Amino acid sequence: MKIRRALISVSDKTGLEELVRGLTGLGVEILSTGGTATSIEALGVPVTRVEQVTGHPEILGGRVKTLHPKIHGGILAREHLPEDQADMAASGIEGIDLVCVNLYPFESYVAKRGMSEDELVEQIDIGGPAMVRASAKNHDRVTILTSPDQYPSVLDELRASEGEVSRETRRRLAGRAFQRTAAYDAAIANWLSESEGEFPERILLTFDRAFKVSYGENPHQRAAYYTERGARTNLLARVEKLHGKDLSFNNLLDLDGGRNLLAEFELPACVIIKHNNPCGVAVGSDVLSAYVKARDCDPISAYGGVIVLNRPVDAELGELLASTFVEVLLAPGYGPAALEALTRKPNIRIMMNQERRRQNVGERDLRRVVGGMLVQDRDTESEDRASMQVVSARQPSEAEWGDLLFAWRVAKHVKSNAIVLARELVTVGIGAGQMSRVDSVRLSIEKATASIADSVLASDAFFPFADGPEAAVKAGVRAIIQPGGSIRDDEVIAAADAAGLAMVFTGRRHFRH
Repeated sequence: MKIRRALISVSDKTGLEELVRGLTGLGVEILSTGGTATSIEALGVPVTRVEQVTGHPEILGGRVKTLHPKIHGGILAREHLPEDQADMAASGIEGIDLVCVNLYPFESYVAKRGMSEDELVEQIDIGGPAMVRASAKNHDRVTILTSPDQYPSVLDELRASEGEVSRETRRRLAGRAFQRTAAYDAAIANWLSESEGEFPERILLTFDRAFKVSYGENPHQRAAYYTERGARTNLLARVEKLHGKDLSFNNLLDLDGGRNLLAEFELPACVIIKHNNPCGVAVGSDVLSAYVKARDCDPISAYGGVIVLNRPVDAELGELLASTFVEVLLAPGYGPAALEALTRKPNIRIMMNQERRRQNVGERDLRRVVGGMLVQDRDTESEDRASMQVVSARQPSEAEWGDLLFAWRVAKHVKSNAIVLARELVTVGIGAGQMSRVDSVRLSIEKATASIADSVLASDAFFPFADGPEAAVKAGVRAIIQPGGSIRDDEVIAAADAAGLAMVFTGRRHFRH
């Protein structure tokens, strides 16, 4: 279809100049509205304002400007139907062959803090979605553009085909258009449904593909990474890849686990993730000491792991990291000498994280199941010492309290059944993903590469029997933190007292299935 007349009405002016100059150069007449028309006029490009076409000014503060038969008739008319052509002639309607609309930025406004309901209501676009849907419905004749990233390829096609756009392109763009209006309506519906409570009758989620990954968890699985529309932040927001191979599906999963665990700590800290479980976590006086301590918790597992740091990497740490195999390294910054050392390794993925926004605490955790989805609150809660209860005869020392709170925060991010041994704010041994809790205790002891004497133990859920604490005591554990709540709590506490063990109940478990 040859493009003779285009209507452009955009909130996002990205690429506008290139688009209108390209269209004008092809002899296309441009119609426009309000601020977009003013921007086009400022470029010195000829433009016809919509009110000149409709014979009616914008009204209601701009709420009504394109909702008119001379606009929608021009978009929806079918060229091959004589009756449509007769209606157009009778009403003085000219066809519109290309429509470029990107909608009021409702999604970005609803993600902001402090926006009033009236402000958000005014960011609900009406005329824009109507034009997008009309154009997409009539894609047999009309080309619809809804994003600046579509402009260059359409202009290239127009130039290469003497002002025409193929049916295949129009159909593809129509699909994108309906995706856009569906996502837009979903954002508005979700905002309005918040009044229904935590779990509304219907959840409408929309995601944009950020990039494809080479494969999924296994090479035979296709995969891609998507970001949620309207989310305050995402896994790779303000994260820059400085060096190395592309991120894999499993890299992204491990980065997510590492960043979530690292967010528990304000002091210099290091988290090392392997197969979506932490294999070493430490807090130190500086990030170098934190890394060394985390690595030494389980050096074999740390090899080829994902390392996440909350302080910049200096020259000394850079050289140390360059001396081993690291899959992914994420830190808030890198010194020049550190980068020089690290980039000698061709494959290490070096990521710089400059995101300072915190995740929305109201964000839901979604788990796909066959034919459906499980939805829950994210486990962002971290109990403080004041809410905990010492149930043993012996009180923990202050040093033990520090280790208990540290181990408790780590355990929340280990797959259940989770057991974490720690001493001096360093994990000593981690038992993850076992079917029985006592087996997780034994595994954490077996995994320990340093002495367990005078360490503490965190359990993500209660001990159903005394066998778990008894095994820990034999290994040298001096204090235990756990939720409590077993019908045999009395037996477990009695075993702790018999061994001179300090035991703390948190009153809340943290399963991670």
